[in-house]
Amino acid sequence: MLARPLIERIASLQLVLKETPTVRLPWEGLDLHAKLEGQNPVGSLKDRPALWVLKRAAERGELHEGSTIVESSSGNFASALATYAKLLGLKFIPVIDPNITPGYESFLQRTCEQVVKVTERDDMGGYLKTRLDKVRELCGSIQGAFWPNQYGNPDVIEAHYWLTGEEILRTFQRLDYVFVGVSTGGTIAGVSRRLKEVFPSIRVVAVDAQGSVIFGGTAGKRFIPGIGASVRPELVNHALIDDVVLVPEHETVQCCRELLLQHNLLVGGSSGSCFAAVKRYLPRFRELPTPPTVLFLCADRGTAYLDTIFSPSWTARFS
Repeated sequence: MLARPLIERIASLQLVLKETPTVRLPWEGLDLHAKLEGQNPVGSLKDRPALWVLKRAAERGELHEGSTIVESSSGNFASALATYAKLLGLKFIPVIDPNITPGYESFLQRTCEQVVKVTERDDMGGYLKTRLDKVRELCGSIQGAFWPNQYGNPDVIEAHYWLTGEEILRTFQRLDYVFVGVSTGGTIAGVSRRLKEVFPSIRVVAVDAQGSVIFGGTAGKRFIPGIGASVRPELVNHALIDDVVLVPEHETVQCCRELLLQHNLLVGGSSGSCFAAVKRYLPRFRELPTPPTVLFLCADRGTAYLDTIFSPSWTARFS
């Protein structure tokens, strides 16, 4: 495979991206659906933008044979990049922080020659600023470094517009509400823009974590990765958002367990937060003349969170 040009190898990898399933959850007075992005080949909705960004960068000549990819990630984007970089014969250096789950860190340590882990929280109580500073430092010192920049690269929006958004449109004849967890902002920007073109009256609900500052909330310590941020990502400005729901982490944990025990869905923290936001909306749904059709995105699988969200000893911190 390595004998073929980089652009051709990336095009071949695109064939691994298949449509992810949408399942209906029984709920009185509500037509409720969950889209299981954990069924992507590496295990999350970040599989789509990771490959799309590499493809666009190679087409523009920004990514070459011998390039070193450097990126900040709390787990999913790094895992996708690590897998694709390995298959493409490129070096990848993920920049992670202590909130990454043990499962994701173990995977990255075994697939990447070098993993950089920052340990100092930034002035907002998170790690994102520290991680981004480290990425800039590495890119400045490594010849041929390429930074996908999932927090500010328009290609991320494009991936979710053409891939995730299009899939949703192929699934539903009607959709009244969509709940999307927010971290980089790329998913909700791409999905909201595509869905509102076809369903102009759809309500797009952004789901964030308490302690995140994306939507102006009070900064605070957070422990569950994959949702929230300690800075407002540029891509959020491109999203068409109708409402924002902030979910405390203890509620995220409760809803992840409820999805597993009552609906047989083993999904991660962002998914639990979106489900919690749907439940907070239930009084409004009951006031509607007809049951609305509601979708929430489950961003990843729950297997990476078995030692955290699904561990009684780990979640005791929220008691």
